[in-house]
Amino acid sequence: MKRGRRKLDNPATAKRILAAAESHFAAQGLAGARTDEIADAAHANKAMLYYYFKDKKRLHRAVLENLFRQLQALIDKLSRSQASPRETLASFVNDYFDFLASHPNYPRLVQREAMEGSGEFQRIFREYFQPFQLQLARVIDAGVKNGEFRRVDAHHAVFSLIGMTNFYFVAARRFGSLFGDDPLSPRALAGRKRALLDLLMHGLLPCETRPR
Repeated sequence: MKRGRRKLDNPATAKRILAAAESHFAAQGLAGARTDEIADAAHANKAMLYYYFKDKKRLHRAVLENLFRQLQALIDKLSRSQASPRETLASFVNDYFDFLASHPNYPRLVQREAMEGSGEFQRIFREYFQPFQLQLARVIDAGVKNGEFRRVDAHHAVFSLIGMTNFYFVAARRFGSLFGDDPLSPRALAGRKRALLDLLMHGLLPCETRPR
C-alpha cells in the first residue's frame, strides 16, 4: 500500500494538473471547465486529478491559492521596503508587472471571481486584496506627506494603478491587432512596462519634479 502511494505522489504530475487547470479556469470559469479536458491537457488521467485535488471546486481553489501565495511575496517585500515611497512604488510596479507577465491568467481568473461575487471571492478579498490595497495606499500617502507625490486620494490611485496594469493582460490577446505585434512578446511587454511607469509617475509627481 505504501509503495503504491509513493508512486502516486508525483509533484510533477500535480504541477501539470495545476497549470492546465489555471488555463482552463481562466478561459471557461469554474462552471465551464471540464475535469477530463484539464486531465488531458496535463497528460494525466482523471483519477490522478481527483487523487491530488479531490474535486473540481478544490482544484479551482488550489489554482487561486497557488497564484496568491506568489503574490503574497510581493506584498511582503512592499511592506519591508526601506526605500523612499517613490522608489518603493516604482519597484513594486516593476515586480507586479513581471508577476502578471509570467502569470497572464491571473487577471482573468480574478476578474471572473469578482464578476461572480462568490463567497470565495469575499475570502480572497479579505485575505489578499485588502492588505495589498492598504499597503500600497500607505506607500502613496507617505509619498504625499514627504512631498514626493502630489496630493491624491491614495485609495483611488491604487485602483487606477491595479486597473491599468491588469487590463493589459486581460485584453492582450483580444486586442493584439491594435499593437501590431504579439502583446505578450518580450519587446511588447518591455514597452508596456515603460509606458505604465511613465504614466504612473507623471500622474503622481508634483509638476515641478516631473521628468521632461
